[in-house]
Amino acid sequence: MTKRLAEVAKKAGVSEATVSRVLNGRSGVSEATRASVLTALDVLGYERPTKLRGERGRLVGLVLPELQNPIFPALAEVVTASLAQRGFTPALCARTIGGVPERDYIEMLLDHQVSGVVFAGGSYALADADHGHYQALTDRRMPVVMVNAGVGNLGFPHISTDDAVAVEQAYGHLKSLGHRQVGMVMGPEDHVPSRRKLAGLERIAGEAGGAWHVERTTFSMESARLAAARLIERGVTGMICASDVLALGSIRAARRLGLDVPADISVVGFDDSALMTCTDPPLTTVRQPIEMMGQAAVDLLVTQIDGSGVGPDELLFEPELVVRGSTAPAPQRG
Repeated sequence: MTKRLAEVAKKAGVSEATVSRVLNGRSGVSEATRASVLTALDVLGYERPTKLRGERGRLVGLVLPELQNPIFPALAEVVTASLAQRGFTPALCARTIGGVPERDYIEMLLDHQVSGVVFAGGSYALADADHGHYQALTDRRMPVVMVNAGVGNLGFPHISTDDAVAVEQAYGHLKSLGHRQVGMVMGPEDHVPSRRKLAGLERIAGEAGGAWHVERTTFSMESARLAAARLIERGVTGMICASDVLALGSIRAARRLGLDVPADISVVGFDDSALMTCTDPPLTTVRQPIEMMGQAAVDLLVTQIDGSGVGPDELLFEPELVVRGSTAPAPQRG
C-alpha cells in the first residue's frame, strides 16, 4: 500500500496524504486534484476502491475540428488504431457547425477521467481565438498532444507538417511550369498554419522576384470558390490552396468562369486526402505524412502518460509534392 501511495502521488504530483484522502473518500480535496489522483491510479493500472469506480480507465480523447475534410478521418484512423495497440480506448469527439464546442468536449473528457487528449485542430490553431479552456488541462497535468501548427504559449507539444517547405514545393512546381502570377487560397487571417504558408511564400517568391496574391476564406468548398474567382479576376494562372477541399472549390471556380484546369489555371492542394486521385482532373497536392504524424502523436502522448516529461516543442514533418493532372505549363497569353 505504501508503495502504491508513493507511485500514485508522484504520478499525480500531489502528496501521499492527499492520495490517501482521495482513496478514502475524505473531504478537503479539490475536484481537480481528485480527478488527477484517480487518473494516475488508472494509468498505473491500480484498481480503484469500489466506491470510486466509475468510467473505465485508459481512455484517451481525440478531438477533431470537423469530419468533412477527409484528412481528419484519415488521421483519426491512424491515431485510434495506434492507441488500441497500446491498450487505450479512444474517445472520438468531432465538432460540427452548431454542435458541441471544444470547451464542452474538454469538460466531458475530464469528467470521464481520460488519461490524455490528442487534438487534431481547434482553437489553438487560431491566434485570435479564446484559449482559456485549455487551462483546465494544464491544471490537471493532463497529457496532451496537438497536431498541426498553433499558438505557442499553451505549453503542449505539437506535431506539425512543415508549412514553409510545403509552400516551397508547391511554388517551385508552379514556377517550373512558367507561372508568374501565383495566388494563394488560405484560411482566416489568424489561422496559424495559413500564416506560416504565407510567410513561406513571401520569402520564396520575394527572393525569386515573383508576383503573388492572397485571398482568405473559411475551409469550405463554396467559400473557396468565391476566393478563387477573385484571384482569377486578378490574373492568377496558378493557385496554391491550404487544403484539398479548398483546391476542389478553386477548380470549380475556374470552370464556372469558362476556364479549363489545367490548361488555363493550375491548382495545387494540400493534404493528399482520400480520393484525390479520383477527382477530375486528379489533384496535384502536397502530401502530409499522416501515418507518421499520427504514430508520433500517440508516441508523445503515451510517453507523457507513462510519466516521462515532454517539453512544449514542435516536431516538424516534411511534406511531399505529388504531381497529378491539375497542373500544367502556364498559358501563353498575348
